[in-house]
Amino acid sequence: MERIVGIDLGTTNSLVAVLEDGGPRVLVDPETGAHLLPSAVAFLADGEMVVGARARELAPDHPFETILSVKRFMGLGFEHVSDDDRRRYRFAEGREGVVRFAVGGRAVTPPEVSAHILRELKRWAERALGGTVAKAVITVPAYFNDSQRQATKDAGRLAGLEVLRLVNEPTAAALAYGLDRADEGTVAVYDLGGGTFDVSILKLRGGIFEVLATNGDTRLGGDDLDGRLAEVVLAELPRELAAQPSVRARARAAAERAKRDLSAAERTEVVLDLPEVGRHARAPITRSDFERLIRDIVQRTVVPCRQALKDAGIDPRDIREVVAVGGSTRVPLVRRLMAEIFGRPPLVDIDPDEVVALGAGIQAGILSGGRRDMLLLDVVPLSLGIETMGGVFTRLIDRNTTIPASVKETFTTAVDGQTVVDVHVLQGERELAADNRSLARFKIPIAPMPAGVPRLEVTFLVDANGILSVAASDLRTGLERSVEVKPSYGLTEDEMERMLEESIDHAEDDVRERQLREARVETDVILGATRQSLVAHGRLLAAGERERIDAAVSALDAARAGEDYVAIRDAIESLSQTTEPFARRIMDESLQEALGNRRLEEL
Repeated sequence: MERIVGIDLGTTNSLVAVLEDGGPRVLVDPETGAHLLPSAVAFLADGEMVVGARARELAPDHPFETILSVKRFMGLGFEHVSDDDRRRYRFAEGREGVVRFAVGGRAVTPPEVSAHILRELKRWAERALGGTVAKAVITVPAYFNDSQRQATKDAGRLAGLEVLRLVNEPTAAALAYGLDRADEGTVAVYDLGGGTFDVSILKLRGGIFEVLATNGDTRLGGDDLDGRLAEVVLAELPRELAAQPSVRARARAAAERAKRDLSAAERTEVVLDLPEVGRHARAPITRSDFERLIRDIVQRTVVPCRQALKDAGIDPRDIREVVAVGGSTRVPLVRRLMAEIFGRPPLVDIDPDEVVALGAGIQAGILSGGRRDMLLLDVVPLSLGIETMGGVFTRLIDRNTTIPASVKETFTTAVDGQTVVDVHVLQGERELAADNRSLARFKIPIAPMPAGVPRLEVTFLVDANGILSVAASDLRTGLERSVEVKPSYGLTEDEMERMLEESIDHAEDDVRERQLREARVETDVILGATRQSLVAHGRLLAAGERERIDAAVSALDAARAGEDYVAIRDAIESLSQTTEPFARRIMDESLQEALGNRRLEEL
């Protein structure tokens, strides 16, 4: 049987696991026996490239040449690089808009950096399994968008791995806990890792893991806790010294050690030794002091949790289990907050650093045929659709739809003689196209016909990795165009929050504006058809009917210019009633012409 491995490509640490007869097992470094590979890559001036623990040790002395938390940059462009990022790294700007780090005299992209990490994990697996490993399942945060997921697949390809499946990290964690839990029920997975936060609500039933809802923050994690604690010890140093990148990198490492200590002890010290400049800084800190420092950061996880519960239609009291994932869930404040949100303490039976990798290993085993009693279902994190007349966003695949998913919808034209249809693919939760994220545009030529006659079928297909493909075809001519949606860049934290929070904050206004635009579009179609009928069939008008129709048309024109969609609907109904006798006579004449000179047996 071909061996397929599961990989947790983490922000702070990465792991590789495999499914065996006794269950999933995390594979270790053949030299040191370590099961965690620090997600750090150092590019030194002499051309040497170092991965893992040694690279992390080099970070304080080579801060610009050592890339930490590269996962935060996957699928992003330069416009998403923050001032803090620029203090920590050097970037090779001005090259296609894609983030490139300037390290060791050359420029490298985030997928290239991640590929070095994956290549090292591949080496671990091949040593442990005694054979070549060429296929893998890799986990990603549930809120990674298409661009970030594609960047992860690219990293796998560069590392010599065929990525068979991208699995959401919370889903993988639930899969790991499903090994020893036969009970059915609803589970919340709270994943606070080094650089990303995800929460998922999952339903376990009949051996099927179904994600009911997901939410999260792509730039929130343990790194933020470390940074807040590092500022405490940096405050003990002169400002010029504290601003040096090498000093800040050492301060973060010292803060991470203190954070781990405070998970078990009530007090500790953040110790920063700088022997090369003859300075040493020590900052005593208690657990309560630390919790005050980080409370606002941890509190940022509350809104995504509540939104996920709302999206799933679940009350916190319905949650059977809460799974803790990610090293930062060891922080006592985080665990207390989890208990407050979901009404029960989190499960910590499995090492929170390993649980995602173990789940990935199980999924790899399922794909290789080693496990047939489980099925994994993921969901679309944000709604997908197209722009339609009036600038309205028409959803084809709703948020939290189980994937893989395929949807077909048929559309038509609103303008006579139209020869091209512009298909604008969007992602988001707002009612208007302009308020959502543009993913792609493409055009499909159509035969010129009267408005409403062409039939254009649009197909949305989301594969098991969450990658979207869109196809549009003219049903009359068979002409088809398609595109695989790979957005240029990912979403920043601010954009992610805007897309979700504004969809709630502006829900009433959005719906009202959508109703107004749809009413105006319908008005334009009706007025155009009415005026055409008056020109073509004016001879069928009864005495005084033209004046009544003209008055109703004028009233509808006036209503269209206003902002009250109810008034527009009323004016449409009034015009419809006024023109009904006229429309009936047009229909009777058309039927008589169609049936004229035809024998009964021909009908």
